[in-house]
Amino acid sequence: HSYTTALATGVGQARVVLPDALRGTIPASVTDTIFAASNGSGSLGNEAWPELQALTGWADTLLLIGDAGRNSQTAIVYEKLVSHTTIPLIISRDAVDLLMPSAPQLASQSNILIVASFSQVQKLLRTLYYPKILTFRMPLLQLVETLHKFTITYPLTLATFHADTILIAQHGTVTSTPWSQPMALWQGTVPTRIAAYTMWNPATPLQAATASLLDGKE
Repeated sequence: HSYTTALATGVGQARVVLPDALRGTIPASVTDTIFAASNGSGSLGNEAWPELQALTGWADTLLLIGDAGRNSQTAIVYEKLVSHTTIPLIISRDAVDLLMPSAPQLASQSNILIVASFSQVQKLLRTLYYPKILTFRMPLLQLVETLHKFTITYPLTLATFHADTILIAQHGTVTSTPWSQPMALWQGTVPTRIAAYTMWNPATPLQAATASLLDGKE
């Protein structure tokens, strides 16, 4: 779904890395799929690193779309990818959870853009020992203020959904976009479009991500 969305958005060319345990489920006519070594649970294993490393040399932007499982080997490979990547890297859905133990690394990199649920943002701040408690009932403006201060402290770009609004924050600036289609976030459409727009405008991820929301409204 994300691959199709990326092409429809206009990225030009996209490649998808999947564990080789899925080789038999993908039609041979799909030539943009790269199969990397899987572990016993069917997720990406330690030996998948060469394929991922090669992809970072080919791609202008990387998207960790999720559905990666909760295997520790996959987490190690993802952590290695984060630490070795300088191009824009968008992380969303359960890939955020898989990388949560590496929160200090994620938060310290300006090439990282995280599309997170509100509960994932709560966990991110707790993991970083950030002195602010988020609650689901907090007013939108209070969350804006928290994201403003948080992204002054940390250079990553952070997007989340709260009170029918998508907030995106970077370097203390926060944009807000009314949003009535939350499933588009959790199904991966929104993160994929953000990745495409960030690829075209890597120096301005906040503006690019916000533009992808405005352009993607029906």
